[in-house]
Amino acid sequence: MAGFALSRLRRSLSATVLNALAVTDPFRSPAAGLYSAAVVGTAFLNLAPRFAGRRRTVTQSCIGTPKLELDTPILCIDLEVMDSNMQKMAEFIMSRGKQWRPHEKCHKTPAIALKQIAHGAIGVTCAKVSEAEVMAAAGIRDILIANMIVGRQKLERVAALCRHADPIVAVDHFAQAEPLAAKCRERGVNCRVIIEVDIGLNRVGCRPGVDTHELAKAIDGLEGVTLSGIMGYEGHLLTVADPVEKREKIEEAMSVLRHCRDRLLNDGMDCSIVSAGGTGSYQITSECDGITELQCGGGIFADPMYQVNMGVGGLDYALTVLATVVSRPALDRAVLDSGRKSQHPDFTKPLVKGHPGATVTHVSAEHCQVALEGDSRDLKIGDKVELIVGYADFTTVMHDCFYGFRGERLEVVWPIQGRGKLQ
Repeated sequence: MAGFALSRLRRSLSATVLNALAVTDPFRSPAAGLYSAAVVGTAFLNLAPRFAGRRRTVTQSCIGTPKLELDTPILCIDLEVMDSNMQKMAEFIMSRGKQWRPHEKCHKTPAIALKQIAHGAIGVTCAKVSEAEVMAAAGIRDILIANMIVGRQKLERVAALCRHADPIVAVDHFAQAEPLAAKCRERGVNCRVIIEVDIGLNRVGCRPGVDTHELAKAIDGLEGVTLSGIMGYEGHLLTVADPVEKREKIEEAMSVLRHCRDRLLNDGMDCSIVSAGGTGSYQITSECDGITELQCGGGIFADPMYQVNMGVGGLDYALTVLATVVSRPALDRAVLDSGRKSQHPDFTKPLVKGHPGATVTHVSAEHCQVALEGDSRDLKIGDKVELIVGYADFTTVMHDCFYGFRGERLEVVWPIQGRGKLQ
């Protein structure tokens, strides 16, 4: 019966709207039995299951609903703060002569990526081919896949993507570049390639110096791909506590990239892209000579992970989980309905917004325990509480959609279309 109802609904909606929703089952509900979809800030429709025998009907929109009237837990964006963070990041980076290609892993949502582009970003960075496909379907063309792409199926998808966008694929070995070039030749397309250089993270990346130079020469001789530059990630330096030491180490890491670039240019190869920079380092990396673009994306939410653990300043918290007090077992303790299934607390615990005396002490599967002092002890069962997300990248993937608020009223609901895109 569910399949019959879905089929009937699909016949009643235009293909354009269904594509904008980009959901397998539009009756799936992340909160309050409501599913709202939007593209670039405009809500198309809101769907909710209503059972009347075997019938399901379309209900009215929840847009305009006060935040505290919505069911919990839900993932909330302060739209004004997010826009402000985007503007600050874009201005900081571009004022230093760099371009902004933000990583989308913190949001995985084309509507948000398009807002970043409106603020000056040149495109997006992704980790997976499937994520790049989602962004390309929204009309975004300049897409860096900052990961190694291996396997026939993925290469076919990259080649197909080249007809709808202008992707760049990172490689660190000829065994990745040659099959990609062969597949692109077979399909009659061309794909840009950059070499990832290991600048100290010791994860992936070609060794700087001779190895990077030799790999670049080999790629430069391939038909089907175009060598466009290099990239590196200083992720091992983001949490260096001393700001002077952090700057010195990041500058040293960027000098490795600059040296690799110079060797390529001196040998007549293209190295127009030198890409680096995470949110935890962008305020330093932006000022390093030789870098052309920054991949920092998480600053749009400016989680405690970045502000507290990495010393990022000038940005404000934009992402929260709205939760409900479900138990008050003691005067100095409250329990919320937002556990590990709705937030990731391991790197940085969430902060309780608006209640200075409240501190998250423990998060289990379904519950969040909060220690209470002072006025926060006035919290009652049924009260709503906002938790500032400790780390967005690992929290976003637990939710079906973002609820965007201007002030305290719901303005938009964006499906997280890149969620579950693992290949």
